[in-house]
This record gives sequence, structure tokens and C-alpha cells, in this order.
Amino acid sequence: MVQPSLPSWWPKAERAARAFKATTHRAKGAKHSVYVVMLHDPRRADPWGLYVGQTSRDPDLRFDQHKTGYKASSAAKRFGVRLVPVLTEHLNPMRQWESLDLEAALAQAFRDAGVPWVEGGH
Repeated sequence: MVQPSLPSWWPKAERAARAFKATTHRAKGAKHSVYVVMLHDPRRADPWGLYVGQTSRDPDLRFDQHKTGYKASSAAKRFGVRLVPVLTEHLNPMRQWESLDLEAALAQAFRDAGVPWVEGGH
């Protein structure tokens, strides 16, 4: 099976994500996570993008919820391909306030790193 190549912006996105540190990582009571979903829409000029979210659930379960339409982002539901834990595993788990802050900051960092299509990050 031939693996598709990564988008040209991928190394910059990975560096941007690695620049973050969660101060409440694994702190007592830390149960929230940020997660990133790879998006793909072949109709776009650059068909690959990222969705950034946060959850108190297991990110795998949250991704499944997006795909089934439960409290789903339309972008994650329609174009979500898979989770990309390599971008966030160094941050999780953390406290809720920090997951909300990092969700927004990660989305902006991806935009600043040149990812042409970023969703989420509310």
C-alpha cells in the first residue's frame, strides 16, 4: 500500500505544536485534552487541513462523536480523516482552563505556521 506524502506545511505545524507546554500536564485533577484531526477535502486547492478541539473525554471517543454527528463540528464530521495525536500527546491531560487556552493558541499557531485550512480553536 502506498502512503500519501505529508503536506508541505506539515513540518512547520509539527514544530509549532511542539513549542507548547501544558503547565498543568498530569496535574492532580487534570482530565481534559486538546486534540487535532486531519481534514481532507479534495475540492480545495490545498486539500489538507487541521481541526483543533478540546475535550474531557478520550480524544478517540470524541473523534468518533464528530464522525457520527454528536455535538460535531461540521468540518470534523464531513472532512475528518483521523486523529493526529503526535501533535498533542506531550500536552495531555491537563486542566480545563488550560485546554481551552491551548485549543485557541494551537489553532492560531497552525495558521501562523502556514497551514492553509484550520478549523476549531474556539
